[in-house]
Amino acid sequence: MSSDDSYVESQVIMTTVKVVTPFVLTYGLFITFHGADAPGGGFQGGAVIGTVVLMIAFAFGIEPTREWLSNAAVVGLIAGGVVAFGAIGLASMALGGAFLQYDLLPIHHPVRYGIEGVEILGIAAIVSGTVIGLFFVTAAGFTAETLARPERSRVGTDQQRGETGGEE
Repeated sequence: MSSDDSYVESQVIMTTVKVVTPFVLTYGLFITFHGADAPGGGFQGGAVIGTVVLMIAFAFGIEPTREWLSNAAVVGLIAGGVVAFGAIGLASMALGGAFLQYDLLPIHHPVRYGIEGVEILGIAAIVSGTVIGLFFVTAAGFTAETLARPERSRVGTDQQRGETGGEE
């Protein structure tokens, strides 16, 4: 049984996801952007934004979603968040302060926009990318045997396919 055998197309779920997705995405962005002033923030907003992709995958299938949003894009989202977080933190160090000492940033309202930059560009991107990436990895499938001994079960799978020629 392949992973595609478990997907059943449902017009009710697909239509619901089409209607709900823009609102969930907007809510995630709202939580992310208002995190410095109100409850919420980059972590919570990033998690909600990441679940938008999960909803799309559940409604329209994992493989079409994985083709639409490639692994390179997910890794780029995470890496971009790490770079943004590090760049904002290191910019204040380059200006003679401590890591993430926002008041040294040469921008208007440095503390406010420094925190917003870290939350939106850094943390939200890292969390949403991680949620999506973990979902794709989990959806790819693995068994308890592959977790316990990944080399042995890969060799066994290769032998079943005839790729290793039956030698170990």
